[in-house]
Amino acid sequence: MSPAADFLPQGFDPAAAADPDSGLFGLDVPPEQARVHVHPVGFDATTSYRAGASRGPRAVLRASHQVDLFDRYFGRPYTAGIALVPAAARIEALQIEAFPRARRVIAAGGRIGDDKGLAADLAAVNGLGGALNRIVRESVEASLASGALPVVLGGDHAVPFGAMEALALRHPGLGILHFDAHADLRPAYEGFEWSHASILRNAMERLDGVTRLVQVGLRDLAEEEFEYQRASDGRISALFDDQWAEAALDGTRRALIKRTIALLPREVYVSFDVDGLDPVLCPNTGTPVPGGLSWHDAMAFLVELAKSGRRIVGLDLVEVSPGEPAETEDGLGEHDSWDANVGARLLYRLIGCALATRA
Repeated sequence: MSPAADFLPQGFDPAAAADPDSGLFGLDVPPEQARVHVHPVGFDATTSYRAGASRGPRAVLRASHQVDLFDRYFGRPYTAGIALVPAAARIEALQIEAFPRARRVIAAGGRIGDDKGLAADLAAVNGLGGALNRIVRESVEASLASGALPVVLGGDHAVPFGAMEALALRHPGLGILHFDAHADLRPAYEGFEWSHASILRNAMERLDGVTRLVQVGLRDLAEEEFEYQRASDGRISALFDDQWAEAALDGTRRALIKRTIALLPREVYVSFDVDGLDPVLCPNTGTPVPGGLSWHDAMAFLVELAKSGRRIVGLDLVEVSPGEPAETEDGLGEHDSWDANVGARLLYRLIGCALATRA
């Protein structure tokens, strides 16, 4: 891999406006020169409430051109080289095939009964979800082989399983730090084996290399998920949203952040579902829930994580949904989305945090 800033053109001005046709964050970085590979995965077939996260990667790319590249938290992440890896063409085909079939199953509440058509739809979506996992795993494996930090940009929360799989194989003993309103510990939600609501259950039960799961911001979960956490013999720990709110009353939040991070092993994968944030910051996400982390709460977690001595080996940002496209004066129908604006800035901070742990 080339030295960190070889990709920057002579006279590059990080404070200048981004070229509208430039890459992520206004950078045009060949993947072979980048220390960070962002993998766009526009897939949201199993989203159970509001769809739209499949358009998240494109919306975040557009919004990222407004992100200032100097960061008071983490300095100059852009100098590491951040490349948006071309999406595998098969991902769009999988979305087109899976989405309508999944909608029919979801409309039935996942109750298949003896309906052969719904049974065929469910089987097809499960198979397509498995194919997506393989595509993502192989893409992330290629990034790891080049020495780059892999970042998955969803899409719904089902999409990063392949990344978790690749990293758990390479880093046995891996811990997952999971920001979310939901526990995502349901078994095969609505019948979908690879559901957005089952991603962490799949990680804990299918990936031997994952030893700890630390969940932050939970405020909407099923009793069976709560019992699954309690029966995990310490493998799963949760900081619930009501506990976070209570800590604000007695001024113990900083200490609570440190105690939460201390539960993680040295090597960490960060999975950030934007609905872990206050929905004021992500109103169009698929399953918004009242409460959640403020922007500054989330930044405090990232700062303490960077200072903790742990090493982030991979991460994802999922469930950014730009909302419905709005017609613009140029007739392109693009949507300058608040959700994507927040998502782009969160992505840059997550990357900055990860790079700070790998310096």
